[in-house]
Amino acid sequence: MIAYLLKSGLLLLLFYAGYKLWLANEKMFRFNRAYLLLGLVFSFLFPLQIISFQSNPSNKIGSFSLDELVVQKSNDSLKSLVDYLNLANVLFGIYFLVVSILSIRFILNLYSFYRKIKINETQFINGEKVILIEESTLPHSFWNTIFINKSVFKNNKIPSELIAHEKAHLQQKHTLDILLIEILQIVFWFNPIFILYKKAIKLNHEFLADEAVNVRYNSVSDYQNLLLQIASDKTRIDLASAINYLITKKRFLMMTKKECKIKSTLKAFTAIVFSALLLFIFSHKSTAQENNKKLNDDRPINAIDPIETQPEFPGGIEAFYRFIGENFKMPPEAAKNNFSGKIYLQFVVEKEGSLSEIKVLKDLGYGMGSEAIRVLKLSPNWTAGSINGKFVRVLYSLPIQIQAEKK
Repeated sequence: MIAYLLKSGLLLLLFYAGYKLWLANEKMFRFNRAYLLLGLVFSFLFPLQIISFQSNPSNKIGSFSLDELVVQKSNDSLKSLVDYLNLANVLFGIYFLVVSILSIRFILNLYSFYRKIKINETQFINGEKVILIEESTLPHSFWNTIFINKSVFKNNKIPSELIAHEKAHLQQKHTLDILLIEILQIVFWFNPIFILYKKAIKLNHEFLADEAVNVRYNSVSDYQNLLLQIASDKTRIDLASAINYLITKKRFLMMTKKECKIKSTLKAFTAIVFSALLLFIFSHKSTAQENNKKLNDDRPINAIDPIETQPEFPGGIEAFYRFIGENFKMPPEAAKNNFSGKIYLQFVVEKEGSLSEIKVLKDLGYGMGSEAIRVLKLSPNWTAGSINGKFVRVLYSLPIQIQAEKK
C-alpha cells in the first residue's frame, strides 16, 4: 500500500509539473482539460499495474518480510506481543476519521444544492434552468442548474455575458471534473498535490467559459470591463462552477494571448509523448532478483515483485500472530533452561492459500525450530496473493523472538 501511495503521488506530481511548465500558458484549453483529467485518473490506476508490460506472472514468487513476532512464556501460557500494530491502528483511525469528516462535508454541500433547488423559484432562460435564491451571491452553476440572486435578477441587473459564462460551464460538464477530483481528494486527503491540481483544473474551466463568452459576443474589452466591475466580490461556493474574480489577471492575459497553432500542436505532441513515457515507466514490473540479506539483519526486506494483492491470514496479520502465540508450546528443555533468542522462518503462501516450503533459516536448538514448523503447518489457508487478477505464490520470512519467563 505504501509503495502504491508513493508511486501514485509521484506520478500525479509529474503530471502536474508537466502541465505547469509546458501547457499552462497555452491557449489549448480543451487539450489541457483532457491532459489534466487523464493525468489524474492514470495517476491512481497505473500504479495498481492493472496494465503491465511484463509476461504472465502466475509462476513468479514475491518476497515479504513480516515484522518480528515476540513469543513470551508467562504463567504457563504463551502470548504474542504485537505492540507495533497499535501505531498502525492509530494511523488508520486518523485516516478514516478525516475521510469521514470530508465525506460528510461533501454530502452536505451536495444537499445544499438540492435544497436550493427545492425551496426557491425556478425559471428557464434560453433553455437553461435557473434557480432564483435570496442570498447575496454571484451567479454560479452546478450540474444542470444556474443559481442567481433573485432581487438582482428581477431588477434586470444580471449581464447576459455572465449567464453565457455559466451556461458554458453547464454545456461542457465541468461539474463532473469537480466531483471527480473532490472524491479523489477525500480518499487521498493527505496528498498536498491535489490542492494545486484542483486549482489548475478550475482555472482551465474559467478559460474555457471565457472563451465561449468571447466567441459569442466578440468583445473581449467589454467582457473584461464587466469582470473588473465586480472583481471585489470574493464569494466562494464549494463544488460550484463560479466566476472566480480572484484570478482575473490570469484570465485577462489568456483572453488577449495570441495562439500559434504550430507551437500548440508541437507542445500537445510533446505532452502526449511525455505522458506515454511516464505510464510506461510506472506500469513496468521489475524482474525478480535474489535477495541475500544476512540473517542477523533485522531490517524489513521490501517486496521483490510488486504484488497487487498480498496474501492475508483469516482475520488479518494480527490474528496470524495471535494464532502462533496461542499454539506455540515451549519445548521442555528450553523452558527448563529459561532460554531466550530469535529464530528465523521462511514459508510460501501457495496460489490456493496453503502454506508450503516451511523452513527454519536460523534455529536456537532445544526443538524450538521444529515447534515453529509444527505451528505453521496448523495454519488455515490464507487468501492468496495476486498480480493482475492472477493468483501467485508469495514467499514470507518471519522472525520470532522467544522470551523466557521473567522472574
